[in-house]
Amino acid sequence: MALEPIFKAPPGTCDCHFHVFGDPARYPLSAERRNTPPPGCALDDYRAIAKGLGIERMVFVQPSTYGRDNACLVDAMKAVAPNGRGIVDIDENAPDAEIQRLHDAGARGVRINAGRPNLAPAPGLLDKILPRIRRLDARCAEIGWQLDFLGPSWLYEQMFDAMKGLRCRFTIAHMAMFGSAASPGFGRLLELLRYGERRCWVKLTAPYRISSPPLFAEAAPVARTLIEAAPDRVIWGSDYPFLSHDHLVDLPQLIGLVPQWAPDEAARRKILVDNPRQLFGF
Repeated sequence: MALEPIFKAPPGTCDCHFHVFGDPARYPLSAERRNTPPPGCALDDYRAIAKGLGIERMVFVQPSTYGRDNACLVDAMKAVAPNGRGIVDIDENAPDAEIQRLHDAGARGVRINAGRPNLAPAPGLLDKILPRIRRLDARCAEIGWQLDFLGPSWLYEQMFDAMKGLRCRFTIAHMAMFGSAASPGFGRLLELLRYGERRCWVKLTAPYRISSPPLFAEAAPVARTLIEAAPDRVIWGSDYPFLSHDHLVDLPQLIGLVPQWAPDEAARRKILVDNPRQLFGF
């Protein structure tokens, strides 16, 4: 007999950040990949779990595993249309026709993979990536796309001023990798959420990267503070299949953290349904 999930999500719930993988013969792995996906993380594997949890909408994020070959992601979006969107990885000077092709398939943003979330401080990294960020910001602003940032907390602290000048909407993954709500950098993140036209959104993803299993208690104050500060600017994602952390967590456990972080039903609906619908245009 199937077990009841820890938490049954409301209708229209969206997983805003996860990855799927396919047959390497069809979707070649990048030579510069950071990891090799384990078996059992294809789209059908994910959907079998997500359906039982009430996840109906999906935002696929291009993994570094495939570099800038978005074929697997595009096929996944098409397979779940109209309930799929995507964050792709493209060259900042990609032809307009390629961007239009990806948009028609469901893409709504570009990933700025600025380094592993646990990357040690690297002098000069920000100067290296800023030209790409600015070029993509201009292009995304023209077509209504967003930028999706992944990186370590120290790099966000360096980027906050530049982020205030972005013209397009942007998301920051993994709660910006701040392990404490008391850190000065986290305070600046809260300021960014409230700044100007409020183009910044934060993903309540990967608590296992900033806290310890099985309860991930250290992440709770971070998530709750973000929700209290800007309930209309936070979204949830599973980060499935939890590469390099799959032994720590599973999807039911992660979505089960949402009611702990947001006990109020209306706030949970914002995080899981309303905010993703606004940001990704479902």
